[in-house]
Amino acid sequence: MKTYAKLITFLILASALFQGCATVQQANKSADQLYNEGEQLYQKGKYEDAITSWKKVKESYQSTELSTKAELNIANAYFLNKDYIEAAAAYEDFRKLHPKHPQADFALYRQGLSHFNQIHSIDTDQTPVKNAQIIFDSYLNLYPTGAQLAEVQEKRRQCRDKQLQYELYVGRFYLKSGAFKAAIARFEESLKTFDDSARRDEVLYYLGKAYLEDGQQEKGREVLGQLIKEFPGSAYVADAGKAMR
Repeated sequence: MKTYAKLITFLILASALFQGCATVQQANKSADQLYNEGEQLYQKGKYEDAITSWKKVKESYQSTELSTKAELNIANAYFLNKDYIEAAAAYEDFRKLHPKHPQADFALYRQGLSHFNQIHSIDTDQTPVKNAQIIFDSYLNLYPTGAQLAEVQEKRRQCRDKQLQYELYVGRFYLKSGAFKAAIARFEESLKTFDDSARRDEVLYYLGKAYLEDGQQEKGREVLGQLIKEFPGSAYVADAGKAMR
């Protein structure tokens, strides 16, 4: 038993000594070594471990250049690991620290995507949609000829469409609930705010229907007539015609 106890004690001490040596070796690594380790881990898809290595590069204060590269890489690793909240914050921090960096436009684009990728269904919190739109608008203002321009424009269009879908969702809820004036207000505002939307015919249909339900027959028929005139091929034309009878 004594021999067994001595063996256990020896193993514990050996393990502690080994860990201590490993810690010292890790602490003595240069910024280059830590950065390269992060690169290798990143390429293997071990994003959390890569982030750990790159954070040590920043903490070492050995190289401003490597620290800057590590900051952007950390944001990229968060993004690829689908940690979008952390990624958005990391990209924002990078841009604040390095507003003139050649990759500042890319960081802003990825910041917008980080919010965009948090968007879910229209009956959930719409904050990610609003945040994504703000970032994409900022990109278009700051980088009108940026490398990601086409995709930013498309993502911005999708954000606006998501916002309109939400407004229609709320407006239809009011309509079904008998809150016709609230529905009218929602649909009227949607027509003004999203006047270039491909869903304009849908908004006109529900606005006209809301007017009719509210007893405003003349306005309802006028709006539905506008729908039929502007969008003769719309899927809502048939229902609009029936509603006007």
